[in-house]
Amino acid sequence: MVKSAGFVHRWVVPFLTALSDNIYMSAIRTGMVSVVPLTIIGGLFMVFSYLPLPGWEQKVEKYLPLLQVPVTATFGLLAVFVCFAIGYDLGKRFKQEAITSGMLATVVFLLIQVDLKEQTLTMAGLGSQGLFTAILVALFSVRVQKFMLDHGAVIRMPASVPEAVQESFLSLTPMIVLVVFFWVIRFVLGVDINAVVQGAFKPLVFALNTLPGILVYAFLVTMLWSVGINGDNTMDAIVLPVFTQFLAANVAAMQAGTALPYVTANGFFTTFANVGGTGATIALALVLLNSKDPGYRKVSRLSLPTQVFQINEPIFYGMPIVLNPIFMVPYVLSALVLTAGSYLLMDWGILQKPFVNVPWTTPPIIGHYLVSGGDWKAAVWGACSILIAMAIYWPFARAAERQRLAAID
Repeated sequence: MVKSAGFVHRWVVPFLTALSDNIYMSAIRTGMVSVVPLTIIGGLFMVFSYLPLPGWEQKVEKYLPLLQVPVTATFGLLAVFVCFAIGYDLGKRFKQEAITSGMLATVVFLLIQVDLKEQTLTMAGLGSQGLFTAILVALFSVRVQKFMLDHGAVIRMPASVPEAVQESFLSLTPMIVLVVFFWVIRFVLGVDINAVVQGAFKPLVFALNTLPGILVYAFLVTMLWSVGINGDNTMDAIVLPVFTQFLAANVAAMQAGTALPYVTANGFFTTFANVGGTGATIALALVLLNSKDPGYRKVSRLSLPTQVFQINEPIFYGMPIVLNPIFMVPYVLSALVLTAGSYLLMDWGILQKPFVNVPWTTPPIIGHYLVSGGDWKAAVWGACSILIAMAIYWPFARAAERQRLAAID
């Protein structure tokens, strides 16, 4: 584990840190996070529509069209919101008029979703299927806007003109250029941009819904944390669009009454692997709750209330776990075991796959129940997950405790 940590710290961390700090990746991460409340709202209506109660389906059947309206308004337009949010954030980072940047990106994105024959918007492209297209269009559009502003290829009005009018004319030339450019590609040349983008990201999408792929992700997240880097934030810009697309696809499948296609939809890792925080550290707090070492005992008791809400920084840095070989091993191992166990139980059809998005601070067991749409077996697995993680942490925690006590003596 020490050698692995050294390798990650030397070769992986610099690359991922640079990737995480990149202005474009930061804009993607911020834009994706900003739409989380929308998925939570849509998820609440999904829960109410499909409560796991006897006879509930028959009771709400005639009201389902009404209950699905907020779901369609959130998940059905997810790519539109993402495009605007990323364009807005990137424009702000470029010190441009953020609203104009967001609007510019959204106009271009909507343009390429038009059905040429019907002259209407293709709804499939506005939802999860258009997420990657929305991201790339937002980044490209705002970057072109920045380039044209920097090189003076815009219409500037006299200083006496109101600022709002100034900004509208500044965006006019970039908008014309971008609209014509994408119009030519999409409709004159007939290139299906959505299909091309989906094809390019297909390997990543496929990998993250496989057991080996999600285990690699779990390993990277926990190893980054182990060397002091926020693994979840670092990886979010890469994986969050994929996990969100999975969640939207599961929601659509639930609405259609078909089998949910994705195990690792958004909520899988944060709920089923990060039990009480990344690395299931709530288990470590419980193991050392009555430790003979006063330091461990105090840190465990102080951190436990925060870990109930999935916040584990107090115990992570208090023990510490970071760069501590004794705790790094069970920290990574717990995440891998819980990820594999949860994946297999869902893949075998024992547990319901995630289709409801809940805040990541939702306590364990409750979160398991809600994310799976009220599957009581998922809640039981949540309790079992804590016990499994405790069993993994136990020998390492006792070894660390003995070392501490021996040093005091």
